[in-house]
Amino acid sequence: QVQLVESGGGSVQSGGSLKLSCAASGYVFSVCGMGWFRQAAGKEREGVAAISPSGSIKYYGDSVKCRFTISQDNAKNTLYLNMNNMKTEDTAVYYCAAAVWNDFRHGCEYNSWGQGTQVTVSS
Repeated sequence: QVQLVESGGGSVQSGGSLKLSCAASGYVFSVCGMGWFRQAAGKEREGVAAISPSGSIKYYGDSVKCRFTISQDNAKNTLYLNMNNMKTEDTAVYYCAAAVWNDFRHGCEYNSWGQGTQVTVSS
């Protein structure tokens, strides 16, 4: 399995920026995708951004598109989320996740998760 550790969370005022990092270790070769998710207090977990192993395909949730940027450094086995022009509604615990191929389901599924890092945006 893949072990993931997030870092970079903290507090920032609205309009500010934060950059999150996710260090991956273990069976990284088995990963077929990486992503960022978040869960605000009292709300369901939602997808934020995702990236293919090669970095050629990226996905952003509508609420963060044009504000957040997902990237990776494969040489360092590290995933990043650059968050700009942050809003109070971005306040949440952010998780990075790794997806692996599931032969039975015939697709990639997220099965490895970091412990999360708190991001708080104040007005």
